Amino acid sequence: MLVENTTFEKHYRVGDLARLWGLGRETVRKLVKDDPGVIKIRMGRKKAHTIYSVPESASAPIHTRLLNPR
Repeated sequence: MLVENTTFEKHYRVGDLARLWGLGRETVRKLVKDDPGVIKIRMGRKKAHTIYSVPESASAPIHTRLLNPR
């Protein structure tokens, strides 16, 4: 799978996407946490201290999946 370089595109945090999509932060976190395009920044040793940075190009397919459930 070819991964695009997302260095210079806009990135969203979980709270940003929650506000944009009108969902709770925990719901958005569950949606983005395992997506291959999402950058995970682990702060410390616990998973509770993980920051998710979602590139704009990765957020669009996640939102599309949200709107079109299987």
